[in-house]
Parts: sequence; C-alpha cells; structure tokens
Amino acid sequence: MKSVFIAYNQAHTERINFIFDRLKIKGYTQWDNVSGRGSETGEPHLGTHTWPEQNSAVLTIVEDEQVQELLEAVKKLDEINKDVGIRAFVWNIEQVY
Repeated sequence: MKSVFIAYNQAHTERINFIFDRLKIKGYTQWDNVSGRGSETGEPHLGTHTWPEQNSAVLTIVEDEQVQELLEAVKKLDEINKDVGIRAFVWNIEQVY
C-alpha cells in the first residue's frame, strides 16, 4: 500500500473529489486552509491581504496499483492550469491496523 499526499490550490477541490470518485478512492483525510508556497514556481498561498489564496491538502492510502492512475490524473489537472498549483507525493505504508 502507498500513501498519497496531495497539496493543491483550493480552486481544485471539486476536481480532486471528482478524481477520487472516478478512481473509487473512498478513504481520505482532507485539510482546508493550508498555507504554503510551491518549491519550484509557486506563489505564496497564505490567506493574507497580500497573498489571499489558500491551499488544501488531502492524504489517502491506496493499493499500489492505483498510484499511477492517481498521479496521472493529478498531472493532467496541473497541466490544465499551471498557475493554480497542485503537487502529489507518495510514501510506502509499512503497516495498517
């Protein structure tokens, strides 16, 4: 199993929910109003007067076979509008109880 952490501009929230529904990913934890800035070209999303946008983040645990399709969907979403921002990170899951 793998964990997939996705940080994204809140504008992508409905699209992320759609991707999870389409891929039949039911379990996840979502955080709203997450502040940050992308490491490559990202503008700050700090929820302030100067930088008013905010991010959200979601963590899901999926079977290994689902990871590639999820990452491809995230990449496709990023390519639609690079200025909005989205990134996904994958970790191995050692144990689940």
